[in-house]
Amino acid sequence: MKNKGLNYRLVIFIIATVFGIFFSLPTFKPPTVLEGEVMDGRVLTLSQTGVVVNERKLTFFERISLSIDKAPKVAMGLDLQGGLYMLLGVQTDEAIGSKIKSIASGIKYHTDSNGIMITSFKIDGDKITLELLDPAKENDLDNFIKETKGIIINKQGFSYSITIDDSEKANVKSLAVLQAVETIRNRLDQFGLAEPTVAKQGEDKILVEIPGIKTQEEEQRARELIAKAAHLQLMAVDEDRNDRANFISQEEAALYGDVVLSDYRDPHKRYLVKVIPILDGSMLTDAGVAFDQNNRPMITFSLDSQGARIFGDFTGKNKGKRLAVVLDNAVYSAPNIIDRIGGGNGQITGAFTIDEANDVAIALRSGALLAPVTMLEKRSVGPSLGADSVTASLIALVSGFAAVVIFMCFYYRIAGVIACIALASNLIILIGLIALFGATLTLPGMAGIILTVGMGIDANVIINERIRELLRMGGSVRNAIEKGYQNAFTAILDSNLTTVIVALVLYVYGTGPVKGFAITLSFGVFISMLTAILGTRGVYEAMMSKIEKSKNLTLWFGMEKKGSHGNI
Repeated sequence: MKNKGLNYRLVIFIIATVFGIFFSLPTFKPPTVLEGEVMDGRVLTLSQTGVVVNERKLTFFERISLSIDKAPKVAMGLDLQGGLYMLLGVQTDEAIGSKIKSIASGIKYHTDSNGIMITSFKIDGDKITLELLDPAKENDLDNFIKETKGIIINKQGFSYSITIDDSEKANVKSLAVLQAVETIRNRLDQFGLAEPTVAKQGEDKILVEIPGIKTQEEEQRARELIAKAAHLQLMAVDEDRNDRANFISQEEAALYGDVVLSDYRDPHKRYLVKVIPILDGSMLTDAGVAFDQNNRPMITFSLDSQGARIFGDFTGKNKGKRLAVVLDNAVYSAPNIIDRIGGGNGQITGAFTIDEANDVAIALRSGALLAPVTMLEKRSVGPSLGADSVTASLIALVSGFAAVVIFMCFYYRIAGVIACIALASNLIILIGLIALFGATLTLPGMAGIILTVGMGIDANVIINERIRELLRMGGSVRNAIEKGYQNAFTAILDSNLTTVIVALVLYVYGTGPVKGFAITLSFGVFISMLTAILGTRGVYEAMMSKIEKSKNLTLWFGMEKKGSHGNI
């Protein structure tokens, strides 16, 4: 080993430590507080009426501080900052009904568009029945129906009975759960909740963890947003029978191919609408909030090209009739069609508050749930309980780190100090990596960090003991350090490799907090290899001349060489 001074090992160690400081700093830095609104590099002071009364440019340090505030931070999990835990059940059987309606809607539009006359067209449970009145159009209708995958067609003469086969039902149910996971995650992201956890559990369950929910109002809004099916349908009002809507039963309505729906604002007011929708929310491309002429919130929506064409064709052929805007089986409005509506744009009016309109728009944008979800289990973790967990974890981490530092410095002297510097760098780099990768830190994750302290110092203990053994055998310091690292490497690598394998198994088969523990443990193992083996050796190489000139083994390694009273 040559005396290298500033060597490549030390350079890598320094760069890694600076990296850790840079990415962990935003987590520990308190947010920047400025007196005023920040806009375009200026701080604006506003009056109560919103008028700018003063403005100034941001200073250099304020710009730096605001930039750090925007950098990735370590996200605290549910058990550390409190929040809401929910286990949801997906009613997958309802997705079959939605699929049947979607198929029926496509058939209805095709027959209407191509002048194919049919009768007795209705949905009976999970079956579509219809009868063709125009034999000349038989091939056209057959070819269109056969394009739909996963269905069984029973045909007797010109009577059709269409059902979904078992394989397609299984696919629809599986898709309903996966789609619910993505939809709920999108809704929570658009709602502005940071780092929500949404994961499939078993065949038909979904785990939802929302950190940061602190009030009953926030919890209620989040629950309503998650549970809202947001199934938008445009349905034709049965004008011939609608005057009987308040008296007719669902069974009797079904005989006419109708369904009875209640008004959103007044449940006592009912509408009789055609059960097969004109179009549904699957053709929705966007939704937002606007205001009507009376400055009341309303929800606007846009349709894709197919939806716009269907919407335009139906409104063009049904002037003077009513079209019901139905959301989650409630009629929000049923306006008269005055003229053809092109462009694929519509609106939903109602007695909305701003928050309600925003939540409905979010639900529509993120997509409708193919199947309703039900609450199976709910737990609220209070912020004080989460704060207690953080405090207890920090006490364990600080006290454990302090105990290690005291022991290492007392037993190994300067070698112990070098090991503690490597250990501190280990923790800083670990926190920086967690922030950079956007991993959520949970209580088990904190346990993984604390365990990393023990594992990180364990490697240094092995190295120092190997060095001391060689020094006792009469070897030179230079040779003892070089051989000590070589002899210790195999034992350190084997122990860390087995730990990584266990962590990998925990990550693959574990859920939620267990994955957090596995991630922090894996990061900690790799970082300890970097700091303990590469970093500390680089420090020894840089300080070799001082160690050799000192000739004081007691000071550097906490030992005495026999016959030399601690001198080399």
